[in-house]
Amino acid sequence: MGIESKVYVPDTSAILSGALREALERGEIAGRLLVPVYYISVFEEQARRGSSSGVAGLRELKLLKETAERLQELVELEYVYESPEVARALRPQDPDIVAKLLAAESDAVLVTADEVSAEAARAMGLKVIFLKKGDENGFFLERLFDAATMSVHLKEGAPPKAKRGLPGKWSFVELGSAPLTREELEEYVRQILERAGSSSNSFIEYDSPGVTIVQLNEYRIVITKPPFSDGYEITAVRPVAKLSLEDYNLPRKLVERLEQQAEGILIAGAPGMGKTTFAQALAEYYFRKGRIVKTIESPRDMHLPPEITQYSKSYATSEEIHDVLLLSRPDYT
Repeated sequence: MGIESKVYVPDTSAILSGALREALERGEIAGRLLVPVYYISVFEEQARRGSSSGVAGLRELKLLKETAERLQELVELEYVYESPEVARALRPQDPDIVAKLLAAESDAVLVTADEVSAEAARAMGLKVIFLKKGDENGFFLERLFDAATMSVHLKEGAPPKAKRGLPGKWSFVELGSAPLTREELEEYVRQILERAGSSSNSFIEYDSPGVTIVQLNEYRIVITKPPFSDGYEITAVRPVAKLSLEDYNLPRKLVERLEQQAEGILIAGAPGMGKTTFAQALAEYYFRKGRIVKTIESPRDMHLPPEITQYSKSYATSEEIHDVLLLSRPDYT
């Protein structure tokens, strides 16, 4: 084979994002590719726990192998079974640390799609290729949402659907006639996780066997998969209306009560009726009145000014949240 002498070691971000595979297909990277077999162990363990990252990682490794076989005149994929000596002393082993140490040991170029990982590798004196992920056709949710879309519902074996309209006045419409396959949904999950890991305004709120909740910029995304659900399902919600408290035209007496004597407010209503939109308007109303406001959400899906701190129930116990609220002294929670 006419393989170039250059040696590359990808970290998990380059694999999970699909950026490495796409760089190979574009001919941007050619040579010998060293992949720690430890990645398979990590992704397999995550997949067995029901983690979406594990499933996406195994899928990308399979696609990477197929790509290397198709481009065998340019790319040689080699799995490295033995971890670098320094990495063997680490417990537990971080797969991306393993990648950096393997690159250093092999005098290879580290390939990453993570800016922090790239900076860390440069600090170690490693040669680095930073791959900026970019979907040729754009992010799939941006193609499914329009200005009137409240939510998109994607279910394995069913056509894609969407809710369009406004809270309390919406309709359910089909976005296509062809049922979605598991492979399509797995690719969508990969795109979601890749973007959640690369955007400063996004995060994985919750990840457990069968369920993953992601806040991706303005999209709140719930991913379910077997055994929790009978098939893969993605539900993405985006606020279509942002209202101030004044937009609700509340009676003056009620507004005065909210401002002067509101010690407990219960917001109730059916799904899609605008409870979160009203809570958001209420939080901003108190903030504009010069009050210290904090929210406790799970997931954190309200779009609020940066001065309002949003706490997550998923990352702290009720006792920890209780202590933080006592110490931070908010006027309203």
